[in-house]
Amino acid sequence: MSGESERLKGLPEAIGAYTIWGFMPLFFKQLQGISPVEIVAHRVVWSVLLITVILWASRRLGEFTSALADPRIRRYMIASTSLIAANWLIYIWAITNEHILAGSLGYYINPLINVALGVVFFRERMNRTQMVAIVLAAAGVLVLASESLASIWISLSLAASFGLYGMVRKMAPVGSLPGLACETSLMLPFALGYVLWAGVYDPTPGFGYSTLTDAYLIAGGAITTIPLLLFASAARKMPLSTLGFIQFIGPTIQFVLGVFVYDEPFTRAHAICFALIWAAVALFCVDGIRRSREARLATVDDPAPAS
Repeated sequence: MSGESERLKGLPEAIGAYTIWGFMPLFFKQLQGISPVEIVAHRVVWSVLLITVILWASRRLGEFTSALADPRIRRYMIASTSLIAANWLIYIWAITNEHILAGSLGYYINPLINVALGVVFFRERMNRTQMVAIVLAAAGVLVLASESLASIWISLSLAASFGLYGMVRKMAPVGSLPGLACETSLMLPFALGYVLWAGVYDPTPGFGYSTLTDAYLIAGGAITTIPLLLFASAARKMPLSTLGFIQFIGPTIQFVLGVFVYDEPFTRAHAICFALIWAAVALFCVDGIRRSREARLATVDDPAPAS
């Protein structure tokens, strides 16, 4: 019972993080008509302010400044900053241009991309179940590409950018919150520059257009930071295998929103593609459960020697 309790310790935070990420299309739809670049810029500016307050309140500003001053960590952070900025920009563009389904598909593919990256960059071995899952996912992408080539790039770009981002953050010797502070701080000069330029020269509605719009743009800082903090807390408390299953909450909510709330086209190619992706995800989850169970049994059968 205690083992089960340990595995579920971070469950509320994990569910909270992925639920917020799942419902994000509802938030960004309120900013339709505003340049995605300006939305990302405001997301960065207000995130920096909020994260700085959190670091100061938790007395962790020193971790952030030390990380930013370290040339090795800074190189990692520049790479991760570029990847997460691209991911945010593509995702917001997709939502505000009626491509929620493409975004959902990208985040279903993401864990399978992670497996492939582990094989290529960390020489991890792929078992037969994982290989079948990858083949099914690739088949699904090819089916959708045959009919929706104009949107498949969104799914692949989101999956690849977030997969590579996760890989870089895994390699970077810096904590979650100081790392996020480094990333947003590195983006800040560009974000501030764009916000100032947009306020003078951009003819599309943006900051200053209305009180409600301004409130949404400012809230972008919280909507960025809160789920990341919840995720970081969950990742420290529960096995990554369990966390891996919960991550499918996000794209599932996005799928429901895209089809049933925003009436995005759901063609035969979409149906086949998602069926293949869901089959791949099911295999991925079954394999994760099996390996997690084997690891627990191995721990029970071969306990650590007494000191």
